[in-house]
Amino acid sequence: MSKVFESAAAAIHDVQDGATLMSGGFGLCGNPENLIRALREKEVNDLTVISNNCGTDEYGLGILLQNRQIKKMISSYVGENKNFEQQFLSGELEVELNPQGTLAERIRAGGAGIPAFFTATGFGTKVAEGKETRDFGGRMYVMETSLKADFSLVKAWKGDTEGNLIFRKTARNFNSIMATAGKVTIAEVEELVEPGELDPDQVHIPSIFVQRIIKGSDYQKWIEQRTTRPRQ
Repeated sequence: MSKVFESAAAAIHDVQDGATLMSGGFGLCGNPENLIRALREKEVNDLTVISNNCGTDEYGLGILLQNRQIKKMISSYVGENKNFEQQFLSGELEVELNPQGTLAERIRAGGAGIPAFFTATGFGTKVAEGKETRDFGGRMYVMETSLKADFSLVKAWKGDTEGNLIFRKTARNFNSIMATAGKVTIAEVEELVEPGELDPDQVHIPSIFVQRIIKGSDYQKWIEQRTTRPRQ
């Protein structure tokens, strides 16, 4: 059966209200833009989204917040989105904050079949409240559970029709680990090629982890914060 879908809308056809999603990206880099737009157009609601951040007011996952389609965010950094702040403070949005490394490891562990692990990060803080702690070698650690999702939405630079993926530079970020942690992984790529055209030594995610793939379009290079200084 072909893994190639003709559109983002077709690829997310069975994403239903209440689904848990992973969405790749770091800031506005490496976002699965086409798949996010398709989710907005489909108007699925009560989503739990696992992502490092939630875009900005106008870009990335922020467009789902605008539509109030997200019920809960499991994230690390959320400081670029005013809608996020307003919905959280009003009680509309549930938020589970994680240290960034812990979030990455929870996702990686989910993909590796590891149910939980111990980390020293967060011990003695609110992050550790209600969690099991243990002493290993005289240092205290916090137990963190792994994360999985009904669907992982990832964005790659190149992919082939069998689902092998290559990421480019910073856009590799959370995309590569999320591709392993979804029951169904849907990838969008800038370039879609035939099997055998990718150098096997360059493949970051093998096809066994990818169930669906689309050729994306209309990518934009968004900038979260433009910082400039006078030229000398």
